[in-house]
Amino acid sequence: MAGDDAEARRADVPRRRGARRHQRGVPQAPARAPRGGGGLAVPPLEGAAAPGGPLGLAGVRVVDAATLFAGPLMATVLGDFGADVIKVEHPTRGDPVRDHGESKDGHGLWWKQMSRNKRAVSLNLSSETGQELMRELLRTADVFIENFRPGTLERWNLSPESLHELNPDLIIMRCTGFGQFGPYASRPGFGTLAEAMSGFAAITGQPDGPPTLPPFGLADGIAGLAGANALLIALYWRDAQGGGGQVIDLALIEPILTVLGAQPVIFQQLGLKQIRRGNRSVNNAPRNTYQTRDGRWVAVSTSAQAIAERVMHLVGHPEVIDEPWFAGGVSRARHADELDEMVGSWIGRHDFDEVVSKFEEAQAAVAPIYDVEDILNDPQFQALDSITTVDDPDLGPLRMQNVMFRMSETPGEIRFPGRERGADNEEVFGELGVGPERLAELREQGVV
Repeated sequence: MAGDDAEARRADVPRRRGARRHQRGVPQAPARAPRGGGGLAVPPLEGAAAPGGPLGLAGVRVVDAATLFAGPLMATVLGDFGADVIKVEHPTRGDPVRDHGESKDGHGLWWKQMSRNKRAVSLNLSSETGQELMRELLRTADVFIENFRPGTLERWNLSPESLHELNPDLIIMRCTGFGQFGPYASRPGFGTLAEAMSGFAAITGQPDGPPTLPPFGLADGIAGLAGANALLIALYWRDAQGGGGQVIDLALIEPILTVLGAQPVIFQQLGLKQIRRGNRSVNNAPRNTYQTRDGRWVAVSTSAQAIAERVMHLVGHPEVIDEPWFAGGVSRARHADELDEMVGSWIGRHDFDEVVSKFEEAQAAVAPIYDVEDILNDPQFQALDSITTVDDPDLGPLRMQNVMFRMSETPGEIRFPGRERGADNEEVFGELGVGPERLAELREQGVV
């Protein structure tokens, strides 16, 4: 495989570090209580991988020089499945995620999660010595993730062309707001701008209100997961198909545009633009959030015709099922006012627990509106071990989202949370032949 050459170029480095490892796959025999899961036994599954089983991306080295969310999330996903991720930051400024959002005792909580399973090094890429060290590091890498403005790598003597001369098998992910070319390529780009330009904000919010942005990094999150997928495709082509390295150009505006669905073809064929409808859908009804008698909230979905019919039977309006317009989701959506009144009035006359119970008995689709405390206490999330506990030397036990997938043969694991800036300088640069005295000189020069 082409990846064997990259493996031969680097020294054997530890892949599983940290005092506590939380490995995740399908439930194992014998039954166990998930870590942090409230004591719910997980049933065994025949044929499941043993705890401590192989990590699917062990042996893959990822250099993560990106900042904030989309690029780093790609690296986090790969790291969760065993890739040796090396996080590269500026020696004094660091990644802005360190200071993003809430902190405790001077430690950024976003950083602890986003930078889990990443060895942390500091490197000044504006200096010639820093650039040379980066080239030596990338000589040993399989994947390089960056999100600098187009032209920045070239200015640092780290162009993809020069890196491929050094390491032909290197896969380079270039994640920017608007891509590497086009009239907007040089603009600064953030997820908020992608949420605006993609059409998301235009269709989100109340009909008589302004376009609405999400209160979290939606575009970055979608791009991060899409980018991880692109990297795995590139690794497969390189290692299983006999290919080599390549450059991936990912613009934040495109993955979120993709998940918005068929709007371009609908406009092209029918001249229709989707408008803001609050919680309602243009594709089905009833679909909304409804308040229960005791002041809690639930969401109802009727994406399937059979579910819509069950809901109307449950709320005491079976007669509406015989209406011609009820036979399809789009035509039902045109009667959303009428259907919301029927469903909402029934839910408003019942307490939350009864609503959920009655919907479950009717095999109709309902879900509670949760905040984060509700999630932590919910038995389904506990059974899935969706939120796990990871030990941190600074803050003690941390609750964070677990590895996303349960894989039977190659489960992922969280080996350690995000580390202090430059925590692994000696180890990582030592693997490149930089001794303690030389490292001290580089630190004095502001290179590391």
